[in-house]
Amino acid sequence: MKAVFAVIDKLSWKVDNLKELPAKIKRINTELNTMNDVIQHLGTTQLSNKVINGWIGNVRKLAYHVEDVIDKYSYEALKLKDEGFLDRYIFRGSRHIKVFSKIAEEVVELEEEIRHVKGQRDYWSDAVQPAKNGHAEIDRQRSGGCFPERVSDKDLVGIDENRSKLTEWLTTNENESTVITVSGMGGLGKTTLVKNVYDREKTNFPDAHAWIVVSQAYDVVDLLKTLLTKIHDTQESPPPSPLRAGAKPDVYELTGAIKKILQDRKCLIVLDDVWDKEAYSQMFTAFRDLQGCRVMITTRKEDVAALAPVRHRLLLQPLGSVESFKLFCSRAFHNSLDHNCPPELHAVATAIVERCRGLPLAIVSSGSLLSRKQPAEHAWNDVYNHLRSELRGDNHVQAILNLSYHDLPGDLRNCFLYCSLFREDYAMSRENLVRLWVAEGFAKKKDNSTPEEVAEWNLMELIGRNMLEVLERDELFGVSTCKMHDLVRDLSPAVAKEERFGSASDQSEVKDMDKEVRQFSTCGWRDNMAAAPEVEFPRLRTVISLSAALSSTNMISSVLSGSNYLTVLELQDSAIVQVPESIGNMFNLRYIGLRRTKVQSLPDTIEKLSNLETLDVKQTRIEKLPPGIVKVERLRHLLADKFADEKQVEFRYFIGVEAPKKLSNFKELQTLETVHASKDLPLQLKEMKELRTVWIDNINGSNCDDLFKTLSDRPQLSSLLLSACDVKETISFQALKPVSKNFHRLIIRGGWADGTLNCPIFQGHGKNLKYLALSWCDLGSEDPLELLATHLPALTYLTLNKVRCAGALVLSAGCFPQLKTLVLKNMLDVKKLDILEGAIPYIDGIYIMSLSELSTVPCGIESLGSLKKLWMLYLHKGFKDDWDQKEMHNRMKHVLELRA
Repeated sequence: MKAVFAVIDKLSWKVDNLKELPAKIKRINTELNTMNDVIQHLGTTQLSNKVINGWIGNVRKLAYHVEDVIDKYSYEALKLKDEGFLDRYIFRGSRHIKVFSKIAEEVVELEEEIRHVKGQRDYWSDAVQPAKNGHAEIDRQRSGGCFPERVSDKDLVGIDENRSKLTEWLTTNENESTVITVSGMGGLGKTTLVKNVYDREKTNFPDAHAWIVVSQAYDVVDLLKTLLTKIHDTQESPPPSPLRAGAKPDVYELTGAIKKILQDRKCLIVLDDVWDKEAYSQMFTAFRDLQGCRVMITTRKEDVAALAPVRHRLLLQPLGSVESFKLFCSRAFHNSLDHNCPPELHAVATAIVERCRGLPLAIVSSGSLLSRKQPAEHAWNDVYNHLRSELRGDNHVQAILNLSYHDLPGDLRNCFLYCSLFREDYAMSRENLVRLWVAEGFAKKKDNSTPEEVAEWNLMELIGRNMLEVLERDELFGVSTCKMHDLVRDLSPAVAKEERFGSASDQSEVKDMDKEVRQFSTCGWRDNMAAAPEVEFPRLRTVISLSAALSSTNMISSVLSGSNYLTVLELQDSAIVQVPESIGNMFNLRYIGLRRTKVQSLPDTIEKLSNLETLDVKQTRIEKLPPGIVKVERLRHLLADKFADEKQVEFRYFIGVEAPKKLSNFKELQTLETVHASKDLPLQLKEMKELRTVWIDNINGSNCDDLFKTLSDRPQLSSLLLSACDVKETISFQALKPVSKNFHRLIIRGGWADGTLNCPIFQGHGKNLKYLALSWCDLGSEDPLELLATHLPALTYLTLNKVRCAGALVLSAGCFPQLKTLVLKNMLDVKKLDILEGAIPYIDGIYIMSLSELSTVPCGIESLGSLKKLWMLYLHKGFKDDWDQKEMHNRMKHVLELRA
């Protein structure tokens, strides 16, 4: 910005009224930040005051105006600098004088608007006195995001009887397909109950199980494709034709492929959140008449519940008073050992629980809210009195959620409202959300934390406050995807509209959109909805379009033509094939998402995007990035690869891109996925001190030493993927000695020069490793479990795939004290697995697949008191008989039930 001010100063000598423009812009930005600070420190009761809410809306509107003027100023100043104004002043000076004079006039208007809005605050501040309340800051200090990351069975209240009933219906000996429905009003915990049962019982359906979210707006082709994908994931076979690249299957093809896989197999399918019985009817053909098929449906609709026979319908009821109070206390007092309510809070706690009417979502939300308040009667009474005034209507859940929203600090409110831009039941990726929030400016650097780390904290805080719910966890049990509960999402669009935040639409035509919209998302745009060239959105900052039907650049070109200040362009999963050249004019663009699109190349104009922070072109058709990409020096996350072709897919699932020359220009880069190893790559990486996640493929034995030495010296390195150029290539890992204390994830695909694990990364330098995946390694006659257990005490996830090793594997007493997941796949030499007493004491899941020589259940598995999941698929021919398979699963289920 200093360089920009300097350029303007050179212009200002000619025009006196522009001399103070830079200082004035700084001043209005400071004033705005001050008002935003006031909002952040308002307490819950003040935030829901209508007068204050109106003021907050005015501040947001003012903030948008300030943002527009600053961006316009920066844009014009940048153009002025690039044009070499001093040399061309005689030709272009008058145009710039007009532009900056116009900006100066807007700044004068802004100064007057700020005085007016500040005066509004003076009007209500004495009456409401938010700053004197004192509770808000205490609440914020108490919050701290301290909820446990996982909700265990013991935290679920009042589900035992219903869980037993569902389990009994699933495990019946009936051969014909069975439909089970779980119904009831929103907020009763239908999905929570069924998810708990599904997670417990899916191990009894190892050949095929799937969880499908249907929702109100569904596409039967998408549903069937998702079902086919999930049941195929448990198979050791090439993907069926409807799932191959470029395929456009119809209902008939998908149904046939599903029936072929499910034939003669037990299957468990959950259809969650079904609103229309037609959705089930259109899918039913895929699993009709299948023996041993179990379908569970959750719904709010009576006619959908009637799809199941009367004996298999479960209508959920609100919790009783005792269970309601127990659930409330488990959240409100989660930090105390027994979750007991202090005597002085018992009366007000009881009154609050009564207001929740036995609805688990309302109880959990209010408990989470109160957990952040002072454990004092007066503080809780303040919330209760406000809650009582909000609950005059019949929608008690909505009132409680509204109160929970107002309790959020300002930065969390923006992050929460941003989630409303995604469609109902959409699985939001943690990594994507974090990068989007950073690009939007909702998470900024604090103290020693990066913006990404602040965004991660925001996400966990929203989950802890029950504003978001976890859908899936990764191998290290961290959050992988999350979503909004239906009732929470019902709240968010209205609030987003009221606060002028943004809007989401599934079907609106572009020409009908509000031309002043700033954040907009749609999942229903089609090419015939594309905006005409004259349609402009001058205030637009965010476009999120997740429509698979979008296949041309018409709509994107139209939007870009009139949206000079666009910040985020997220087109993940669309069928767009080309990025328009005009994208280079979007100087403000910070995020481009093209994951899983059909784009084959990026335009050279992308080098002009000096503010770009994230470029995500994973799983596209791009093989090479434009050479000018290295001019985008502020890039923080570069994600690029494509799926491998059928000949390569067995060894590696994806292929990286060629590393651009002068890669070292990316001084701020944190994520680099995936690039080919090249001769000069080590030299380039030496200059990149901020790297945290690095994925490199195409490594050969001749260039690995320098590469591994350079990677070892990266001070922030946390995650590393290393892939050999082909199956036969042998690589030495002697030079891999990471110094970073954050290094916790390592994936290696390829051979070994010395045939052993006796290298530094497994002899002390990997002591902080939590995740290790090895594939296509030849270890001779050594037992990898014995070797790794000695030096990797922190390991929580281990997978060995296509590893040649000793025929007998042994897990000794005390080995892998933190291991949660063990995966053994395609290990043709392994004939025996012994688990000694005291080994892997905290194991959660063991997955053994395609060990063709293994003919018995692992010896000692009965001693694993923490084991919850056991998969044994495609083993020795002795396991292939259906009766033996059933007998083995019945024995293991009996062991696990006794332990539970």
